[in-house]
Amino acid sequence: MEDTAKYLIHADFLADGVVERSDVVGAVFGQTEGLLGDDLDIRGLQQSSKLGRIDVEVHHESGQSVGEITIASSLDRVETATLAAALEAIERIGPSHAAVEVGRIEDVRAAKRRGVVDRAKELLATAFDEGVMDSDAILDEVRESIRVEDITEYAGYPAGPNVETSDAIIVVEGRSDVLTLLKYGVKNAIAVEGTNVPEAVADLTIDKTVTAFLDGDRGGDLIRRELAQVGDLDYVAVAPDDKSVEDLSRSEVDVALRNKEPAETYEGSDAEAAITDGSTTHASPVDVSARNSGDVAAERNSGDVASETPTTAAENASGGAQAAGSSSEGDPPATHAGTAQPMAVGETLADHVAAVVGSDRTRLLDESMVVIEEASSADGFETLCDAETVPHVVVLDGEVTQRLVDLAAQRGVAEIVGTDRGTFVKQPTSVRVRTREDISS
Repeated sequence: MEDTAKYLIHADFLADGVVERSDVVGAVFGQTEGLLGDDLDIRGLQQSSKLGRIDVEVHHESGQSVGEITIASSLDRVETATLAAALEAIERIGPSHAAVEVGRIEDVRAAKRRGVVDRAKELLATAFDEGVMDSDAILDEVRESIRVEDITEYAGYPAGPNVETSDAIIVVEGRSDVLTLLKYGVKNAIAVEGTNVPEAVADLTIDKTVTAFLDGDRGGDLIRRELAQVGDLDYVAVAPDDKSVEDLSRSEVDVALRNKEPAETYEGSDAEAAITDGSTTHASPVDVSARNSGDVAAERNSGDVASETPTTAAENASGGAQAAGSSSEGDPPATHAGTAQPMAVGETLADHVAAVVGSDRTRLLDESMVVIEEASSADGFETLCDAETVPHVVVLDGEVTQRLVDLAAQRGVAEIVGTDRGTFVKQPTSVRVRTREDISS
C-alpha cells in the first residue's frame, strides 16, 4: 500500500479519558460504518487495498488522551476528502467522549515531485553541453548562485556576510527575508527564525545600531517587543499592510527602511517595551542628520544600511512608581466580582513566577504585569475562560496542558508560564509557552 498510496490523512483527536490504540481503531471502524455507503466503507476499502492500515499514536496527560490518526489512501482527491471528513463524525473513543479534527491531507506524490525537480536541476547543470543554455539563462543562474552563496550564518542563524563587521544591523524574521534583502544589496541582515529572540542575536544588538524590519502582523509585533526587552533596539521598520518582508520589491524595501521610526516613539511600543525582566531599554539618538533617497541607494551599493534617519527629539517618558497594596504573606489578592480592576503589581514577570510557584495558584496578568485575577490552580482553566478582561500573561503553578493552550489562543493570551511544559498535539503560534526555568535562566 505504501508504494501505491497517493494521500495521507492526518487527523488529531482528544479524548476526555484514558484510551488505548485499539479503542481508537475500533471507533474509526465502528462509527464510520454505513455512514458513506458500501463504496466508501473503510473495512471494504482496506480489503480492496484502496486504504492502508490505520496508524495511531496516543499520549496521556492529566487524565486525557491526545494523539494522531494516519490513514494512507489511493483514492482520488474527492473520495479521500470525503472519507477524511467522515472521521470527524467520531464522538466517542472507548468509554470516553472525544473529538476528532483532520489537520491536513498530505500528497505523497509531492515528495516524488521534489525528487524529480532536484534531479532535473542536476541534469540541467551537468548533462547538457554549455552551448545549450542561452545568455539570459546563464546570467540568471550566475546571479542566483551569487545570492545564495552570500548568505552566511551567525551563531547558527541566517545572516548576511556583513553582520559581524557592520556598525548597523537589520533584524528580520526568517531566512527568506535575509535572502530578499541580499537580492537588493543589503548584506547586514540577520534572522531570528521565530518569535523567540535568541540570546546570540540579543547580545549582537548591544554594540550596534539595530533596526527591526518586520512583517506588519502579530508575529512581527511579538519579535519587536521581545527584542526591546532582551536586546538594544533603536529603530522599527514595518512592511506594508498585507505584505511580508520577503514579498517586497526593491522600491518598497527602500521606502520602508527610509521611513523607519525610533523604537521609543513607535506606536504602542513605549508601554510594552518597558515590561522587561530586569532588562534596560535604550534611547535612540536625539539629533540625527537627515538623509535623502540618494543616501539610501549609496548604502545599498555598499552592502550596509546605515542607522541615521530623519527623526525628531525622542520624548522621554517618565512615570511614578505604582504602589502595591500590602497583604500578609501567602494571602492572594481579593477578587472583585463583576470587575476586572488591577489587584496587585509585580515589578517583573520573574517576580510573579517566583510568587506563584509552589503556591498552588494561578495568576492572570495584563501587559503592565498587574494582576487582573488570581485563583487556585484547580480553577485556573475556568478563571481564564470566565475572565472579563483578557490577560496578557497567565502564570500557573502546574503543567501547561494542550487544553489550556487552546483556550489561551481562543481568548488572545500572548504568553503562558508554568512549572512544566506538557505534550502538545499542536501548539498555536500566537501563544508563547515558557517554564519557570526559562524565566530564571
